[in-house]
Amino acid sequence: MSEHKISATSRKDEGKGASRRLRHAGMIPAVVYGGDAAPQSIQLEHEKTWLLSQNEWFYSSIIDLEIDGKVQQAILRDMQRHPYKQIIMHLDFQRVDASKALRTSVPLHFINEDTSPAGKSAEVVVTHELNEVAIECLPKDLPEFIEVDLSALKSGDIVHLSDIKLPAGVSIPELKLGKEHDLAVVIAKLGRAESAAEGEEK
Repeated sequence: MSEHKISATSRKDEGKGASRRLRHAGMIPAVVYGGDAAPQSIQLEHEKTWLLSQNEWFYSSIIDLEIDGKVQQAILRDMQRHPYKQIIMHLDFQRVDASKALRTSVPLHFINEDTSPAGKSAEVVVTHELNEVAIECLPKDLPEFIEVDLSALKSGDIVHLSDIKLPAGVSIPELKLGKEHDLAVVIAKLGRAESAAEGEEK
């Protein structure tokens, strides 16, 4: 079982009118699909779900979705938000099969940047090109995030996808497509002040 649990109830009303009534009542219309079972329309309490959605795990972890008292494991696949209000309009969950690999994106956590040679230098600008990465693994191996250790980062370095140390059982499908898919994750380069000085010397 996962560490994260969300409660929901099944619903039978379909259509835009029904969804509108649910939102007025402080509920979020949602659907759970996948696996051997048919898609199921559900509803969740907006206030509780909104608070949960402020956590990083909400978007990348396996969730114990309790529907009418019965738990099934699922992962969030889509969230529709209101254009300007703090309102979740709709959620899509996909059921998880413990025996089948799944593909999803997880956040990257960058550590030790401040203590690296690049981080200590006022002239070096460190940019994070990616903040999440698409991975493939069995549900039991799904990490909530992946750490990228930047302790050795120095000016001129580029950290690529292939440089990331992955947890056991986890792979990056993008890397199987060829070298051109080995994207830059972090770039450390001299900042504008240094570049401007070089330009004046020329």
